Amino acid sequence: MATKFDVIVVGGGPSGNAAAYTLAKAGMQVLQLERGETPGSKNVQGAILYSDALERIIPDFRDDAPLERHIIEQRMWVLDDESFVGSHYRSDRFNRPPYNRYTIIRAQFDKWFSERVQRAGALLICETTVQDLLLDNGRVIGVQTDRTGGTVYADVVILADGVNSALARKAGFRPELKPAEVALAVKEIHFLPQETVESRFNVSGDAGVVIEMMGKITRGMAGTGFLYTNKESITVGVGCLLSDFKKQKISPYDLLDQMKSHPAISPLLAGGEMKEYCAHLIPEGGYKAIPQLSGDGWMVVGDAAMLVNSVHREGSNLAMTSGRLAAETVIELAQEGKPYSAENLLRYRSKLDESFVMKDLKKYRNMPEVLHGNPHFFTDYPEMLSDAAHTLLHVDGSDKKSKERQVRKELRSRRSILGMMGDAYKIWRAFE
Repeated sequence: MATKFDVIVVGGGPSGNAAAYTLAKAGMQVLQLERGETPGSKNVQGAILYSDALERIIPDFRDDAPLERHIIEQRMWVLDDESFVGSHYRSDRFNRPPYNRYTIIRAQFDKWFSERVQRAGALLICETTVQDLLLDNGRVIGVQTDRTGGTVYADVVILADGVNSALARKAGFRPELKPAEVALAVKEIHFLPQETVESRFNVSGDAGVVIEMMGKITRGMAGTGFLYTNKESITVGVGCLLSDFKKQKISPYDLLDQMKSHPAISPLLAGGEMKEYCAHLIPEGGYKAIPQLSGDGWMVVGDAAMLVNSVHREGSNLAMTSGRLAAETVIELAQEGKPYSAENLLRYRSKLDESFVMKDLKKYRNMPEVLHGNPHFFTDYPEMLSDAAHTLLHVDGSDKKSKERQVRKELRSRRSILGMMGDAYKIWRAFE
């Protein structure tokens, strides 16, 4: 193992691979360290891939990337205990190449991405844990691994080691995670014949469907559920804040089990064989939880930088974009002959600020507090919507005007006019 590299990238997920690939393509000497047997070996779950972010890194990724289905339909459901009120958006424009979003299996995709990184010239070493950052008068100059003689030096280190980012915490670059800033998500993959998936969701070929869900499936906790189609399987999951799991004293697996038994969801999974299950942490604190992103000789990207848009359930595109922008910052400074000082690496934050990443996170900066502080958004309102829809659609000889009066009366009995106006104002301000 060489003792000195231009850049060390810690982590083999989307953000780490994006950084390592961009750097290697520019001719820099890159060492990428991954604690798993292979990049993606720790991931079994399905996920959503946003093509724009990857296309800016690997324009021809569609030629050989392991993609499951391109998404042509988005469903949004608000559920009570036995029904849902929802909306669908399906467009044939999403069914024309180049496709905008895909479902993927992370283990397969991360392995493919890593192969591209290595072909670009980066050195990947797996089954290696980075134990500490090497510091010299506050400047990061390399890493200490768990291998014999595992001290490795670099001009700059990029931390892509996930939401826990133990290295950044140990070095004092970021505070300990707060339970209200992190969600625990659990996922399962249920295998079904391809023709069953396609008939059940009214798709054909490689087209697919995504369903995003909120409401009583999270038992008053701030969180969401999701379901989407792969080629021969369905990914289903739910995630809630750690702080809420602690208060409610319900296990994530039990919550997922209850969700799967919902009468709107269970028919979609019927006959499937559950073969894969995983749980993982997701940064949900939003803009206000973003830590310091760079310093003297170091940068942090992806989940380690808390870059997840929980409102739109976007993560991989923010991860890949942050990895690319961090790498471009390093490349530019090298070309200009400038050191990787704390002052110069601030350029990375400026690039993020100019991108959709920070603009979107800043737009929704108040949403985590609003949702966490108003559990009735996940209990009362789903029931109110369902009851109103049932009353209006149930034909029983009553005239429609009487039904409308009944709906208004029932709504006011559950939530006062001032309360509903206040809730609407909170949501409006959070989306402003």
